[in-house]
Amino acid sequence: MKTVRYHPGPKCRSSTRSFTIAILAVASAAYFAYDFGMLRFNNPSLSTYPIQGIDVSHHQGDIDWKTVAALPNVRFVIMKATEGGDHKDSRFADNWQRAGDAGMVRGAYHFFTFCRPGKDQAQNVLATVPRQPGTLPITVDLEFVGNCNKVPTLEEMATEVNAFFAELKAAFPEKPIFYVTQEFFDQYLKGNESRFPDHYLWLRSVFQEPAQQGCGRWSIWQFADNGTVDGIEGAVDLNALCPSETGFAHLFPAVAAK
Repeated sequence: MKTVRYHPGPKCRSSTRSFTIAILAVASAAYFAYDFGMLRFNNPSLSTYPIQGIDVSHHQGDIDWKTVAALPNVRFVIMKATEGGDHKDSRFADNWQRAGDAGMVRGAYHFFTFCRPGKDQAQNVLATVPRQPGTLPITVDLEFVGNCNKVPTLEEMATEVNAFFAELKAAFPEKPIFYVTQEFFDQYLKGNESRFPDHYLWLRSVFQEPAQQGCGRWSIWQFADNGTVDGIEGAVDLNALCPSETGFAHLFPAVAAK
């Protein structure tokens, strides 16, 4: 049978292009609506996730910690303290003091750069973060975004992360928290957890709720990076403890009384 090939006319091609453009416009609008906080893909309720909190850095500016501390959906804060071997967050000392004065459960995090030895980075943490009882374990932020161009091998990454925590162990003996993106988890941690220090896992997943089995896989979920809370101008990251937690006692005994 002879094949008859169909060649769309100008009008049909124009309609197809218009449809494609419309789809792209809707997708772009949805993305920007999410990016500017007008659309929420995740909105975990307090009844399901009773312990929620925020993470902050100098980007959030001057925070009204008394207002923040009174919010039912902000039970804890993890704040940036250090990055690499010598950078200190410009608002860490103020945030640490004022959040503590407001009665907040607080913790500090370090952004781990791939281009400095882990031991050097630990010295930066030791020189910056106060050793105080009743605080969350030290968190290390492990991700590619905002990092240097180096992509370490698994062996290199494990060596430097272990060196980092070996240096911190005496001052901060608690099991640390690893904040990771899915990309970092897949490249380094997945199937290789035993090569790294024992840790709590803080997962970033802004488009869908990660699977959970009784706090066995992850302990903290970052569900938004453009949230809003009273007392903070502009966007802020929103987080939740695993849903089976109604207090801090199971995961973080040091702050159980909070």
